Amino acid sequence: MRSDLQNALRVYLLAMADDELILGHRDSEWCGHAPILEEDIAFANIALDEIGHASIWYSLLAELIGEDIDKYPDELVFSREYQDFRNVQVVEMPKGDWAYSMLRQYLFDSLENKRLDMLTNSQYQPIAEAAGKIRNEEIYHLRHTSAWVKRLGLGTEESNHRLQRALDEIWSLTRQLFDLTEEEELLISANYVPPAEAIEQQWEEEVLPFLEACGLSVAANNHRQGSRTDRNQHTTHLRVLVTEMQSVARLDPEARW
Repeated sequence: MRSDLQNALRVYLLAMADDELILGHRDSEWCGHAPILEEDIAFANIALDEIGHASIWYSLLAELIGEDIDKYPDELVFSREYQDFRNVQVVEMPKGDWAYSMLRQYLFDSLENKRLDMLTNSQYQPIAEAAGKIRNEEIYHLRHTSAWVKRLGLGTEESNHRLQRALDEIWSLTRQLFDLTEEEELLISANYVPPAEAIEQQWEEEVLPFLEACGLSVAANNHRQGSRTDRNQHTTHLRVLVTEMQSVARLDPEARW
C-alpha cells in the first residue's frame, strides 16, 4: 500500500474509533441514572456496543501499522493526551439531560447507519468487513433512539421543550461530522470510503422530516453555519472526560488488570 494511503487510513480509522469511544463513555454516564430501570440496562448496552465498535476500529489501525492488536488499543485509549484524540466535538459534550443524550445519539446513529451501509462496499476489505459486523448493532441503536426522540417530541410540553433546546444546542455541532480532511479526500479517490456529501445528503433526507414529524423546529437551524473545526480542536469537556477515563490506568501504567 502507498504510504500516503496508509497514513490517510491511519487518520480515518483513529477518528472513527475516537468518535465511538467518547460517545460510548458519555452514554455510560447514564448507568444508574436513566429515567426508568429498563433503560438503565438498554442504554448501558448501547454504551458497551459503541466502545466495542471503537475497539474494532482501533484493532484495524493496529493491524494496518503493524502494532500488537492486544495492546495497542489500550495504549491509544489510556496513554494519549486529550489533545491527541480526533473525535468530533459533539460526542465530547456533557451528557446533559435525557433529551440531549437521546437526540445526540439519534443524530449520530442515523449518520452511522448511512456511512456503514456505504462502507460495506469499501475497496479496503478490512473496513468493508468491519462495517458489516457493526451495522447490525447500529440498526438496533437507531430504532431505539428514534423511538425515544419521537416519544419525547410528541409527549408533554416539557419533554418537547427540552428536546427542542437540545436540538438548538447540538445542530451546529453536526457540521463537523461532514467536514472533509485532506486524508479523507485521498481515501474517497481510492474508493476506500464514501464521499462525505453523499452521506450528508442521505442523513438530512432522513433526519429533517423525522425531526419535524416529532414536533421540532429545524428550519432556523437547517444550514449548520459556522467556521470549520479541526478534529484536533477540543473543548475543556474532553480534558475532564479523558482525565477521568484514564485515572485508574495511569496509577500504574505497567499493571495488567
